[in-house]
This record gives sequence, structure tokens and C-alpha cells, in this order.
Amino acid sequence: MSSSLPIRTALSLIAVIALVAACSGSTGGLGSVPTSPPTASAEPTSPDLTPGPSASAGASEEPTEPSDEPSGAPDPSTAPSTPVSTPAPSGTMIVRAYFVLGGEVGVVGLVPVLREVPKSTAVARAAMTALLAGPTNAEAGDRQISTAIPDGTTLLGVSAKNGVATVNLSTEYDSGGGSASMQFRLAQVVYTLTQFSTIKSVTFQIDGETVTVFGGEGIVLDGPVGRADFTNELPAIFVDRPAFGAAFASGGRIAGNANVFEATFRVAVLDAAGKQLADGGVMATCGTGCRGTFSTTVSYTVGKAQWGTLRAYEPSAQDGTPVNVRDYPVWLTPGG
Repeated sequence: MSSSLPIRTALSLIAVIALVAACSGSTGGLGSVPTSPPTASAEPTSPDLTPGPSASAGASEEPTEPSDEPSGAPDPSTAPSTPVSTPAPSGTMIVRAYFVLGGEVGVVGLVPVLREVPKSTAVARAAMTALLAGPTNAEAGDRQISTAIPDGTTLLGVSAKNGVATVNLSTEYDSGGGSASMQFRLAQVVYTLTQFSTIKSVTFQIDGETVTVFGGEGIVLDGPVGRADFTNELPAIFVDRPAFGAAFASGGRIAGNANVFEATFRVAVLDAAGKQLADGGVMATCGTGCRGTFSTTVSYTVGKAQWGTLRAYEPSAQDGTPVNVRDYPVWLTPGG
């Protein structure tokens, strides 16, 4: 698939998070740290307490929409041991929306962000509303987070039954863009809805009509589609937890999937000044042409709460130079 992406904010395919001398910020042992998020003076809205999607492929009768909150209790291993920010006020909840983080081939791809939304039993609708609102101005800055979903797209309805969500979107959703844009906008919706363990796959409708061929590029949708149908829209190393800009306490879990040489790569934590606090090896369940899952924990020590960087990278087989580098701002806390 082409790595070009004609999307709303003219995503530039430059290595905005790669190890290049032009990057701003302080220099650490693994290269330059991107400029801190514009909100660096404040704590993040919430730790990443959203549960992971169920690994089960089974389907069961579900309510019209997933109920209460993102299904499943928060996994203590995914959350900071001591929350670093005030819990979401009563009447709100945290959901994920999946956007596109820019970069070169192997780096560009989906990225999860957290959204605080009004508490509702219709969590699928809430997550889709957050997705269609697009990235914030801060996210769309130098870090090049964007969306492939066209302006003006509205949600006409969403329901779920037997593990399949049916999402009805306005006609703007399938207008404009090339094949890369079309694939990314489908992937964004699929990943956003399948964050809930009650949803395994998605059927698309445009103005109430079920889509079998999507857009002018003729993408065939001959049935419900799931996350496995959009691996080309992921970076080589896809960190799904913690989300981009979430709190990450020492000992927290890092999880996702990767397609890297011999299934091995590394993760590092850098403080606000670019000092390396931790760096360790990770092995996915599959690699070198196949995408495997991974889960690891990382411990670090920091003197005070601050924005830092979670860096996932692959040492090249030729000389060990970091490649496929992806940086994520995370809120670091002392203790843990």
C-alpha cells in the first residue's frame, strides 16, 4: 500500500519523530526528543485506564450498544500504581479515538488518544463522536497527528449485536481521497469501535445503505471487517497502551503489536530533558514478515512529575542504528 496520505491537515510524510538532528528538544542517549506537548505545564486528563479489547474471537448476544462503560474492569497492570491526576469528574468517562501519526514508512500509522466524554451507556456512540471531532490543535501541531475522515462527516447511527457493530455515516465519509486515505479512514473507525470487548468487527453503512464497495477506489467490503484487516495502516511497532499523551507510572505496562526483524525491538523512557531513564528489549510473538503481539513492563526513576517520552524502536540488522522510531509523550511520576 502507498504510504502517501492525503488527509485533512496535509499530513507530511517526514520523519517528525525519527532520530534526526533537525528535531527540537534535548538530546538523549537515543537521539533527540521531540518538542514537549503544548500542554506540558499541566497533567494529562487521565491515566490510561481504558481496558484492552478482548482477545476472544467468540461472539455473544449484545445490547443495542455496549453498556455502562468501556467493557471490563481496568486491568491494574495497565494503570499507573498511583494515579497522577485527578480522576475524571463524576458524569464523565474516558474513551479512545484512533488518529494517524505522521512519519516515514514504518512509522506512519494509527495512534490512540484518550478523550474525556460525558458518561453514557452508549459508549460506541460516544467514542465515534470523539473520533469525528478530530484531533485537537495541540495534537495536530508539530507531532503531525491527523485524521483521514473528511470534514463534515456525521454519525447517523451505531448499534452492536453478536459482536458486530453497524455504523451509519453520512455521505461525506466516502468522498475524496485516494486509496491510502480510504484505508486509513476505515481503520480509524474499526479500531475506535473495537476498543470495546463487545465489538469484534464493523459493518459500514452510508446514509443507511450497507457498503459493499467503498469509495471511488473500489475497496471491497464483503462483510464485517476487524482489526486484522488493517495491519497495513499500523506502524512497524504499534503501541496501543499507553495511549499517546497518557499518564505512565513506573512499572506500567506497554502493549501492542509489531512486525520487526526476528520479532525483537526495544522501548526506552526519556525524561523531559532527554535523559534516558530506561531502555530494554522486547520480543513480539511473531516477526520478520508477520505481526505479533507484545506486552512488557518498564520501570524508571524520576525526581518530579513531568512530561517525558516513551520511545519504541528497532535496532537495524546492519549496524544497530535505531529505525522505525516512534515517540509518544507520556506523563512520568516519581515513586511507583
